[in-house]
Amino acid sequence: MIAPVTAQVTKKLFSVDDYYRIYRSGVITDADRVELIAGEIVYMSPTGAKHSACVNRLSYLLIDAFGRDVMTIIQNPVNLDQFSQPQPDLVLAKWKDDYYASGHPTPADIYLLIEVSDSSVGIDKNYKMPLYAQAGIPETWLVNLPAQSIEVYRQSTANRYAEPQIYKSGQTISLQSFPAMQIPVAQIFPIGKGDKA
Repeated sequence: MIAPVTAQVTKKLFSVDDYYRIYRSGVITDADRVELIAGEIVYMSPTGAKHSACVNRLSYLLIDAFGRDVMTIIQNPVNLDQFSQPQPDLVLAKWKDDYYASGHPTPADIYLLIEVSDSSVGIDKNYKMPLYAQAGIPETWLVNLPAQSIEVYRQSTANRYAEPQIYKSGQTISLQSFPAMQIPVAQIFPIGKGDKA
């Protein structure tokens, strides 16, 4: 009996330069909600009303707290390395007078990166958090909408962060880069008449 032949599958990984060439060719367009993750072009989950409201709340909180001391970047790309250009929901980055017209923020520019997750909790936790740790992002928050909690990731070693600290309503979070700044979790997940599914 002849043994079956097993084929090894090799993926074609795209660089950031490849990604933009594909975009300029029209294969992907502005209508496609995609990002480049570890060399693969992946579709992002649709944005629901709760997700949008949470991003809006966080952006107002951060802009109000920091003003022009840092730049609050909302749902725009960051260049992690030559194979990854995700679009996190929020980024606190060093101030640049050109508003990053000279290039997207890199890990050296970033104080805090935030992913707001509803249906994408597993993807963000299992794929994006290790990617951010590997890139050297000092602090990342995963805002877990179903659990109404915030997972704070710090202390990256190798390709992962230490176990996250979990924050819920009634607690406050201080930012690693700005320890005097306190963000009440209740302001990120307010409960009231205006909050609808």
